[in-house]
Amino acid sequence: MDKPTSGEGAAGEPKPAAPSWLDDLRRLGAGLKELFAAQLKLLSAELGLARSGIVTMLFMGLAAIVFAVALGFTLLALAGWGLAQWFGSWAWALTVLAGIQLLLLVGAILLFRRAMHWLTLPATRSEFAMLAREAARQGKAESREAGE
Repeated sequence: MDKPTSGEGAAGEPKPAAPSWLDDLRRLGAGLKELFAAQLKLLSAELGLARSGIVTMLFMGLAAIVFAVALGFTLLALAGWGLAQWFGSWAWALTVLAGIQLLLLVGAILLFRRAMHWLTLPATRSEFAMLAREAARQGKAESREAGE
């Protein structure tokens, strides 16, 4: 007896074709695989770009700090020159400039101390302390009631 070929059934009839929705499902899976592979490739490329961007950002931040300090020195020199022209004396100009800088320094220190105080979360700490006192008070009251 002859064995049926791969395209034939047991009685020599051709195998029924797979439903069309199964072929659509296969194509959908292949499309999704291709889409996610493209997305993964894009993500990998963007992560590489971000990695190099971080280094560039750090160097440009350092450059901005250097240029800002240089600009500050230039403006300070211009302010000193302007005060010297106004007072007619470099000694008075530098004294006034030093006084202005001292006032700005004291203001910055006070603002820094205020910010440090905000970092201690004073309102949250007081709320937690109040909750702890309330819980301790309730615990003592319940232990007295249980003891009686």
